[in-house]
Amino acid sequence: MSEFQKHLYLILHPNEALVASQLSPEEFGSHYSIGSPRHFTGKVIFAEVDINYREEFLRIDEYLAQTESGIPGKPKRTKFVKSYRVLEHIDLAALQKLYLVTTDGAVLGLDPSTEPADPGRPGRVRVYQEICPLRLIVASSLEPRQFGAYITQGTWSKGAPKIFFAQWDIDAEAVVKRQDVVSFSMGPLPNVNPTNLPTALKELAEDATKKTKTVSLNGNLDLTSYKNIQPGFWFSDGTKTVFYRMPTMEELHDKHRAWWRHL
Repeated sequence: MSEFQKHLYLILHPNEALVASQLSPEEFGSHYSIGSPRHFTGKVIFAEVDINYREEFLRIDEYLAQTESGIPGKPKRTKFVKSYRVLEHIDLAALQKLYLVTTDGAVLGLDPSTEPADPGRPGRVRVYQEICPLRLIVASSLEPRQFGAYITQGTWSKGAPKIFFAQWDIDAEAVVKRQDVVSFSMGPLPNVNPTNLPTALKELAEDATKKTKTVSLNGNLDLTSYKNIQPGFWFSDGTKTVFYRMPTMEELHDKHRAWWRHL
């Protein structure tokens, strides 16, 4: 029997990969964000996968057998199982906790939860951050479940078999209505042309058949705080959705203060 417990981690950001490890989730998050010479800056997001999950494409048994350091008392930190087309070969039922790692290695674990009731009016525009395997920022009139189904089943040219995404806490229409998104302003999201969001809203409003509009080809996770993600994160395969609720700032302050201090 192995001296250390083995884990399967699905890395979703900054790269897509399935990794076997003898580190706990907290140790793995810290190692991958600040302890590895191959990745030393930026956020990390990963989910634990049921250690009993198997998929022929991923050859999990073969790589789990190699997840030993060979040095007594020292765990094997990472053994890459696969770093291409991973998410599409993971059954969403095998997903366990989702972990958010800050740039300095603090780790917050989120359990799957019930998706909150959508307080917005039907058809309102939301701004989604696709994280894995796509990385676009997309404005859409679809609510999250509909968006996940559309990206995984409704569009071939801009979609993927499975998708992991979040929603930015932006009232897009209010931003445009205030008319403070102008050429000399950064707008509500860094590294995004400030005219793109108004343009996207205009196109979605004028064409009822248009469901999505790309706002940026570049993801913003490493430039924007986790606190700007609400209500949380979704995995979707088109027919099934797994949701992880992002705690509010009040909850982070009261219940996860050590992690909150690293934001």
